[in-house]
Formats: sequence, structure tokens, C-alpha cells
Amino acid sequence: MKTLFDLNAALDRKALAARFAATGRVQVRDVLTDESARELLAVLARGTPWGMAVGAGDGKPRSFRAAETRTPQGQEELSQAARRAEEHSARGDYGFRFAHYPILTALQEGWNPGSPHEILLEHLNAPAFMDLARVVTGIDLVKADGQATLFGPTHYLGRHIDSHVAERWEVAYVLNLARDDWHPDWGGYLLFLDDEGDVVEGFKPRFNALNLFRVPQSHLVSYVPPFAPMGRLAVTGWLRSK
Repeated sequence: MKTLFDLNAALDRKALAARFAATGRVQVRDVLTDESARELLAVLARGTPWGMAVGAGDGKPRSFRAAETRTPQGQEELSQAARRAEEHSARGDYGFRFAHYPILTALQEGWNPGSPHEILLEHLNAPAFMDLARVVTGIDLVKADGQATLFGPTHYLGRHIDSHVAERWEVAYVLNLARDDWHPDWGGYLLFLDDEGDVVEGFKPRFNALNLFRVPQSHLVSYVPPFAPMGRLAVTGWLRSK
């Protein structure tokens, strides 16, 4: 796993910092070396036991482990949770549904000790990545959490702001590892909204692109239609201050 998380040495950190300072968000393209990005993609695509994350309104979100989604009871509970999410979303309330693997929870509960996912989380908290995040954002960030995410057909993440200020969430990140040929018609875009609900900026889910944005900030991940292929892979989470 020597190449799992090698940063691209050619990044223009000054320009990235200026962009973040102006808007509170930035997409860092080619953030990793191509070799690292391809290795990380292999971990997510071929070595991740995908469960499901589903949420509706202010209720506690549900996280279904991969094994649960294969049992009759788990499938029924997942279907019920998905219907509740859709009902909330139909009313304009918050809802979401996407495949995920909660890396931090897996580490804390010892799901798979020494896995590549745990090594990835170590890299996210190592000086190289944290220094990049601090330079680009201008914030004294000290800790990262993370989950692997997969937005497949009918998946989405409704509008929200990530208002966990008490937990010292400062910056959200999305390390995209989407297909090289991801098409706009396939959805899965990270969209930022103003107070009137207009889209003020959107980031395509590119391969090897890191999105950083300050929270709270109104945003969503657009609906992935039924005809879209699988391949909107990412590592997502939040960066915290002291």
C-alpha cells in the first residue's frame, strides 16, 4: 500500500487557497498521483463491502451493513427506510439514500483490522494531507473522519448544510474517484445553493478530484437516474479543528 495516498507534488497550493478564500469551496483536480488514485479506486471498487445509508427528516439516519442488506429482514427494513426518505423528499424535507462503508465506525468497532480502508484513514490524518487541507483552507484543521460512498442509480443526498458546529466540523471533503467518462446526464453532481434555491456552483464527480468546502453551506448531491451506470465512487467526510 505504499502508493495508496501519494499527493501530487505539482499542486498550485497558492492558487487553490485563493479560490477557497474567495468562495469557501474549491475542487482540487489530480490531487493524488495517478498511480495512487488507481490503487485507491481498486480498493473502493473491488474491496469494499457496501452497505446502505438512508435518512429521512430529523430522525436518526440508518446505516445498514452489507450483510444486513442480504437478509429478508434487512431488505424489508431497508425498503421501509428508503420509502420514508422518498416521502420526506417528496415534501421538500431532507432525505438521502446511497451505498456506503463507514470507515471510522468500522475502525472503532474492529470490523476488519488492518484493512486498506483503515490505512486510508491513517493517510487522511497524516501530516501530508492535513497540511494540504490547512494551506488551502487557511483553517487550523487537526482531524479527519471518513466513509466510502457509492452513488448508484436512484441514489441522492438532499439539500442540507452540515451544521455540526458543536462537533467542530469546519470543512467537508469529497475525494472523487468517479469513472473517467462520467456524463452530466448521470447526475451525482455536488451542487451549492443560494438562499433562493438557485445553483451557484456545481462540481462534476471527476476521477481523482478533491472537493473542499466550508460548512455550514447549503448543498446537495443530485439524483442519479435509473439509467446511470455504477461508478460514482468517493471518500467523503469532515475535517475538524481543535
